[in-house]
Order: sequence, then structure tokens, then C-alpha cells
Amino acid sequence: MEDRTGRGRGLGLRPARKALDPSSSIWKPMRSCPARDPKQTSAEAFRERSNPHLDDDDNLRSPNSPYLVGTCPDMCPAKERAQREMLRDLSVFERLNGNPARTSPHLAVKKFCRTISTVDIQESDIRSPPVLQRTLKHLINLVNSEEHPFEVVHDFVFDRTRSIRQDLSMQNIIDDQAISMYEEMVKFHVVSHNRLAMCWGKSDLSSLCHLNIEQLMKCLLTLFKLYDLNRLSRSLHTNEAEFYSFFVLLHLGGKIPKMGDSLSLWYRQLSLPILQSKKMHFARALIRYSQMGNYKRFFCSLEAEASDLQLCLVEPFLDEIRAQAISHVNYSGYKLHPYPLMHLSKILMIKESELEDLCHVCGLETSIDEAGMKALPVKQTKFSLPKSGFRSYCLSAIDDVKR
Repeated sequence: MEDRTGRGRGLGLRPARKALDPSSSIWKPMRSCPARDPKQTSAEAFRERSNPHLDDDDNLRSPNSPYLVGTCPDMCPAKERAQREMLRDLSVFERLNGNPARTSPHLAVKKFCRTISTVDIQESDIRSPPVLQRTLKHLINLVNSEEHPFEVVHDFVFDRTRSIRQDLSMQNIIDDQAISMYEEMVKFHVVSHNRLAMCWGKSDLSSLCHLNIEQLMKCLLTLFKLYDLNRLSRSLHTNEAEFYSFFVLLHLGGKIPKMGDSLSLWYRQLSLPILQSKKMHFARALIRYSQMGNYKRFFCSLEAEASDLQLCLVEPFLDEIRAQAISHVNYSGYKLHPYPLMHLSKILMIKESELEDLCHVCGLETSIDEAGMKALPVKQTKFSLPKSGFRSYCLSAIDDVKR
């Protein structure tokens, strides 16, 4: 079904060909789709009809249009660079010496265009996989830039990575290179999910977070398709289990849009190696502890087992989960015995002062007991989740909580 060029025959793509030099005279644009293989199975034919390309939201090509072979050697096509210079449509990251009307091939990056299609675009407008990899590396290097606020960096990288996905999709690149690039783009959205949550109180935070989560989910779903298309045996790709766990952990957020079927139905579609992996077992356990209200096991497991990226993804949801725990304590506690904040802060792995602040944000009052310790009087009736969101307190280790 699939050749080593990363373009599957079962998807109605062109057959295997040797790598060509873009400067060679035989590097000609495609004009038609290859004929369907008469030995193609019904399952392959159905997949071709139902999923002619992968990242469908970012590619509006006609199913009957030919796939392109990108020949653009730069991060941004020369035609687009000239037009954007004329319109002064350059990001701060693309300006040559700060000039809003000047850029260079080493700075300009192709913008995402929603209305693009293979009908009105040339191969010279599409970047080849090596150029896309170089472009993505350039973008990822900007993520840790401290010269500009993170929202500014995110806005630029967010748009330009969508353009990378668009170029991959229009060429139907589905090989290991595509997997590697999608994994990097998923990581970018995970990191952005965490860092945007830390920008609490800024006016456009809500819309930025929503759009970032939306693209994170789309990247994940396409990545899962790529894993399946490149699977040579029952073994997993190096990072596959962890990236599948991200989809599960996203369900910890109560305000995150539901992603199709319920998790229980989604689990049934996964292979045993994925379900039995350590990363997936951890993610499923975390969801279960959250639903059962076993907050001590939830936070202990999170501290002991979460990878850096899993923790990065979960951290913005922690205050929502802590608020649920505070609600349970408030409604189930004994009125004559206020709950000690120090003890609760150890369970929820949050500093006592921050826990007190979180209680106040949720409309609850705190008190000082006879021993001079802070406590939460229970059976209060004014508990409510803040409409403006949470401040996003960090996960504190037990030793930090004791201090």
C-alpha cells in the first residue's frame, strides 16, 4: 500500500519515484492523478474516498485535483515576500533591521491562507519537506524568545505552523518526516497551552487558549493517522504512546470542547500496545482519579509519573481540579470542625497561601483556629467557580508546601 517515499499508493497518490533535483530539467509539475491500482482492496478504496488528504481543515483542495510537488527553496515564496513588502505586511520577526517594508529569505515565513487550493497555486509556491523542516526549526527557535511577550510569539508561530501543515497536506506527505514535524507542532501547542495559562488576566487570553486547543486537537488527530499509515508492525513509534496520552489528558479540562466519541468508545479503537503502555496507563488513571474524587492519588501520581510534556499539558487544569476538591471538602465536611488548610495544601500540592487565595476566588471564607492555624469552615453556601478563570497556581512538591 505504501512506498518508502511516504506517499501511499492506497490513498490514490503517485507511485514511488527516485528523489529528484529541483534544478533538473526532469523536475516537472504533476498534471494528473495516477490511475487507481486494480489490486487495491475495498478497504483502501474506501480510505481513499473518505480521506483523500489528512489535515482537511487546512487544505481545501478538490478530491480530483493532483497532488503537488513543492519546489520553493525558501521559507516564504519570493512572490509572497514581494507582495507583503509592498503591503508592509511583515511580522516583527520578519523585518530586516526593523524595517516594516523590508524582509529577506532568511526571515520571511509563508503565511497561512484559508482559501488556498491546488487549482490556483503553482509548485513554486509550495515548500518541499526539507525546506518545511528548516522552516519549522526556525519557528521553534523563536518560542523561547524573550524580546517580545509570549502572546506575540505565539501568534506568529501559530499561523506559520498552520502554513507548514497546509504545505504537507497539499503534497500529501505522510512519511516519517511528516510524523516528526507534527510531533514538534504538537509540542508547540502543548507548551503554548501552558504558557498562555500563565498570562492570567490579559484581555484576549480566552480566545487565544481556545484557538490553541483547537489546533492542538487537529494536530493530534492527524498525527494519529500518520502513525497508522506508517506502521510496519504491531510495534509503536518512539513517542506514540505519549502523544496518544495527550488526547486523554485534554479531557481533564471541563471547558475543553468534547472531542467526538466518549473516551470509553475511543479506547476500543486503540491497539493493545498503546492501551498497555505506561504513558497511556498513567493518563487513564489520572482521569479515573479525577472522576472518583481521589485527589490525593491524583496529585501523587502526577508528581511521580508525569513526563515534562504531560505535566505541561495538565498544569493549566490543576486549579479547576483543586476547586472541585475544595467543593467536596466544603459540602461533605463536619460543620463543627473546620478543615486545616495546611493538610489540604499537602494533598493538592499547592502552597498554603495560594490555597487560601483559591478558596477566596471560589467565594469561600477562611478562618484561624485556636492553635493559630488557617482553616476552611465547611458547609458554606457561596461556593462558585470564577467566571474569569483561575490564576493558574503551579504544582508544588510536598517539601515546598511544608515551607
